[in-house]
Amino acid sequence: MNVVFFEVTLLFYLVGTIFFLGQLSGRLEEVPRSAFVIAGLGFFFHTLALVSRMIEAGHIPLTSLHEALSFFSWALVLVFLVVELRYRIHILGSFILPMAFISLISAAALPKEIQALAPIFRNMWMHVTFSLLGTVAFAVAFIAGLMYLIQEHLLKSKHRTPLYHKLPALDFLDDLNGKAISFGFPLLTLGIITGALFAEFSRGSFLNWNAEQIGALGTWLFYLVVLLGRVTVGWRAKRAAYLTVVGFAGVIFTLLGVMLKGQHPFV
Repeated sequence: MNVVFFEVTLLFYLVGTIFFLGQLSGRLEEVPRSAFVIAGLGFFFHTLALVSRMIEAGHIPLTSLHEALSFFSWALVLVFLVVELRYRIHILGSFILPMAFISLISAAALPKEIQALAPIFRNMWMHVTFSLLGTVAFAVAFIAGLMYLIQEHLLKSKHRTPLYHKLPALDFLDDLNGKAISFGFPLLTLGIITGALFAEFSRGSFLNWNAEQIGALGTWLFYLVVLLGRVTVGWRAKRAAYLTVVGFAGVIFTLLGVMLKGQHPFV
């Protein structure tokens, strides 16, 4: 049943993405209220897909790239719905929903079989959850940084396009960028710590120096520098936006590397 819910979710996210990209391209002056409803319905069916898969598997479904990408997409849409309800930043959906759809369509292309887990692996969900939630926060920081750079360019070039009036103020975007990094870094730290403890418990070594661990440590060091730069040196605005865009690109390349090598991401 989880596959049916998953496919229904894909359809809703596709339709929502079309609506939101229509606003971004200028073909739609305002996104119909139905677009938000469509995203909400997609999130509802996505939640059903995750819950039904958990029931079928008998454990929290975070043990494969398919499940990880699906959870990442789900959490990303959750962030959008919360921010939209709080701040009414409609244009945010034009950036977040396409990313969520790409993540979900990538998950759809991967093996969907539920993997039987040895008892020793059933408690690793904490490591995976912390790591993925940290990645979601960095994705939000990336989107805020990208929107900041676009808006800043429009201001400097004095192009008062329709997009200029749809994008939030620079101060808001910078604040969102900073909060997302401040939220994501502790989560990633917890993900690395719980992952190391799990590796020690299951394999007798805190570090195995595989692609996932090297990528996670590199990401952690990068965002540590960015966070310290914001707090101590005062890196804000344009510089912080560039760094978060570059940093998240590194996260994506690391994930793609793991996928192309066909390695199991978490076990």
